[in-house]
Amino acid sequence: MSPEVPIIILILAIPFYFLSRWVFKKIKLGNEQNRKYWAIIPAVIMSSILYVGIVLIGMFSLTFYPNIDFNKQKWEENQEKRYKMSKDIIKSEMLIGKTKEDVIELLGEDYHTYDEDHIAYDLGFVPELFNIDPDVLDIYFENGIVVKVEQHRT
Repeated sequence: MSPEVPIIILILAIPFYFLSRWVFKKIKLGNEQNRKYWAIIPAVIMSSILYVGIVLIGMFSLTFYPNIDFNKQKWEENQEKRYKMSKDIIKSEMLIGKTKEDVIELLGEDYHTYDEDHIAYDLGFVPELFNIDPDVLDIYFENGIVVKVEQHRT
């Protein structure tokens, strides 16, 4: 745990401490001396929960990206954001049954060839924690026809 975490929790605990003392006074729990000590418990618990919530929201916002429908113009314009359309391409099975020429006409000529039955298009970096590798859209052919489309990190 970094040294900043206890300081942040302490800062978050201060308003919870005073709120707890006020609530305890309203419900007439204990005397003034006891309330000072009893208010520490909910303050620590609530500030820790709030801290974890803030961290989780931050992690979620860093890894969230919208999935959009395939758009040929957007696909060609921005290679680094292609990952947003990859799920639509895979789930809709829009490439299944197409020839290699049809795929190239739709997705463009900027693909990598692994062998005659496997090509891949760069998708850019999918927003994820610790993601340092770009993703690619793999397209597999049998007898010149697309049979499988999938995505993976390189």
